[in-house]
Amino acid sequence: MASADLVILGGGSGGYACALRASELGMSVILIDKDKLGGTCLHRGCIPTKALLHAAEVADSARESDAFGVRATFEGIDMPKVNEYRDGVVGRLYKGLQGLVKSRNVTFIEGTGRLVAPNTVEVNGERHTGTTVVLATGSYSRSLPGLEISGRIMTSDQALNLDYVPKSVIVLGGGVIGVEFASVWKSFGADVTIVEALPHLVPNEDEACSKALERAFRKRKIDFSLGVRFASATQDDHGVHVTLEDGRQLDAELLLVAVGRGPNTAGMGFEEQGIAMERGWVLVDERLRTNVPGVFAVGDITPGLQLAHRGFQQGIFVAEELGGRNPAVIADVNIPRVTYCEPEVASVGLTEAQAREQHGNNVAVYEYNLGGNGKSQILGTAGFIKLVQVTDGPVIGIHMVGSRIGEQVGEAQLIVNWEATPDDVATLIHAHPTQNEAMGEAHLALAGKPLHAHA
Repeated sequence: MASADLVILGGGSGGYACALRASELGMSVILIDKDKLGGTCLHRGCIPTKALLHAAEVADSARESDAFGVRATFEGIDMPKVNEYRDGVVGRLYKGLQGLVKSRNVTFIEGTGRLVAPNTVEVNGERHTGTTVVLATGSYSRSLPGLEISGRIMTSDQALNLDYVPKSVIVLGGGVIGVEFASVWKSFGADVTIVEALPHLVPNEDEACSKALERAFRKRKIDFSLGVRFASATQDDHGVHVTLEDGRQLDAELLLVAVGRGPNTAGMGFEEQGIAMERGWVLVDERLRTNVPGVFAVGDITPGLQLAHRGFQQGIFVAEELGGRNPAVIADVNIPRVTYCEPEVASVGLTEAQAREQHGNNVAVYEYNLGGNGKSQILGTAGFIKLVQVTDGPVIGIHMVGSRIGEQVGEAQLIVNWEATPDDVATLIHAHPTQNEAMGEAHLALAGKPLHAHA
């Protein structure tokens, strides 16, 4: 039986970040994962999908080059070559991560781990005991009851491995994963239809962002049906046939099931060791402690936002908590969020609706249109930056839509988390010409001194 200060079950964003930081703080660490180091984000999620989205952006640039006076022709998509590019990106990052873990003297064990005691994980027939155990086993692609994933019906896991561009796709789910794949496939030349049971695409975002994305998708000729539920699906040699609850039938070559991700906790011994759970989620307090002493949980298995950078930060938090650093708690609402479709959607903090629920009429809102931003005009993108402020107080929400606008969420996070007022931000200098200027312009306007905007 091997022992360490810290045994971590799960080598994804939360697990490996916890391992690296704990090692820095002088702890001995055993890191266990049944798959490759880096988890879903590196191998089947964030990185490979964003590589596809960049390839889609290149395709759109080639297709639309004449508008910029560049003579180019779009001849089509070579999916094996796209996949080679994607795998190259993943491979380089994977190699780098392996080197990091090795250099920090973290013991990495590949195999299926199971919690067999509150302080012990068994893997490959051997037991590893830690003074503290961190559960970081991530999430899996969900389906719906009675909807079997096979053949032409797939999740993002199978969609990432396609070696061809489908002629037509139905995307079940208009959340982050659904709209990102819809965006990629449309850029690659497929006909795409999204089915979303809620009233808007990206329904967790501010309604103004959802409506702006819907307008952009209509312009791109991405079809979508909102506020209607899926009923059933069949498949044959000719394609997939989807029936909606309102009786409509949709036909396509493939069906992508993008209805969210569930916690990867089944059969891992958590409940048997007395860990409090709810519908598969591991329950934790604000300092990420489970109800069992000495056991923490981070990332997608805990209720809340399912974001790699949330898991990453939570892993660091636990390591610093164990190292006596007393790290500050970061609420989910103040974690930056980006959806990498075209156009991108980015946000941090409260939506306008949430702000009015909490503060009533004591809320001020301002929307700066990217039409007044030079770099956005150069890029040819429409969109806006929307600020939500407590009247005469701090900015508590920032919501953005536009090409490449996700790059602006860093400053947005600082503004919201540091409880800055519009006047605080209005004094900062935003380089010209950048899209970042739009952030400054929005705050200037909300501070009552608009420059390139109408009051």
